[in-house]
Amino acid sequence: MLSNQVLVRTIQDISSITSAACSVWNMKAECAAYTDETSLKLREEIRHFIDRQEEQDMCMEEAYALFFVCDDSRAVYVLAMEGMSGSGEERRVRGLLCVSQLRSLVQAYKEKVDRNRFYQNLLLDNLLLVDVYNQARRLKVENERRRGVFLIEPKKEQDNIVLETVKGLYATGTGDFVTAIDEGHIIMVKAMKNTEGLEELGGIASALVDTIGAEAMVKVRVAYSSIVAELKDLPKAYKEAQMALEVGRVFYSERSIFPYKELGIGRLLHQLPRSLCVIFLEEVFAGQAADQFDEETLRIVDKFFENNLNISEAARQLYLHRNTLMYRLEKIQKQTGLDIRTFDDAVTFKIAMMVSKHIKYTTDMEGKEND
Repeated sequence: MLSNQVLVRTIQDISSITSAACSVWNMKAECAAYTDETSLKLREEIRHFIDRQEEQDMCMEEAYALFFVCDDSRAVYVLAMEGMSGSGEERRVRGLLCVSQLRSLVQAYKEKVDRNRFYQNLLLDNLLLVDVYNQARRLKVENERRRGVFLIEPKKEQDNIVLETVKGLYATGTGDFVTAIDEGHIIMVKAMKNTEGLEELGGIASALVDTIGAEAMVKVRVAYSSIVAELKDLPKAYKEAQMALEVGRVFYSERSIFPYKELGIGRLLHQLPRSLCVIFLEEVFAGQAADQFDEETLRIVDKFFENNLNISEAARQLYLHRNTLMYRLEKIQKQTGLDIRTFDDAVTFKIAMMVSKHIKYTTDMEGKEND
């Protein structure tokens, strides 16, 4: 059913145009919206009108007029109009025009709900292939069109303003679709032109992060899939976006944008069984815990890696003396046996720390599921 806000705004416009007091009632004779509180006194007349709906589709009295608002021949509302001037025929015509407006709103809302349900079931892979084609044809959703899927996650508790901001940006675009897939995530299906590719998807992701941050004052993570050519491939694209977000959250937490095609080694590690990861860490750290390193040490190592193992440049950016940085790296070598100044040992250490993050993440997720 239409929201109360939509009904109130609509009948206020109707009242302003027709100079009549208007009210809308559901089929239980409950008033859903009114422009004048005195309309509530019509409850008994409305109930009697509903009981006799098989006999008449409108009721014209001197003080008021009642009309059914139907959806596919099924009455869903009663429109009551009081104080209309003019002859009986003029009042009837004005009333029917108002009913037509309400009926159009009901049908538009129904189509919106159906389209929303279609996309959600499609993305969650809950539809048979024949249903995908049939429902798409009924809802006039183009089948063969290039699309990308975006998954947007506020870094803190979701604010509804994020959903409204994204809808304001893209939901009105031809072929675009935006919905809240659950409490903490917003999904957007973006229709792409034939000349657009992954670079354009990256630009859209950047625009989402910047605009939501500026207008909604909310920091978000945005993951996006590869581009698919048909509706039936959207579930695959959604899974890609899900994986990109999960991998990015675990391994690249300092970033805000996670393209599925650019997850690198993080995607590979994310798919490794936990038992294999545990064995690997035990081998690398000789049975020691991976969290033996403090945050300052890890910050220094990250900066060292960012500078391609260049000790002088890393020391300069860290505001450390070169010898101090050398001492910190030698300390890691004593703890682990890995000299991360060499390429092979640096790669081993980097992968080990990523594996450690993966184990910690999966452990935390298991703990939440068991709560």
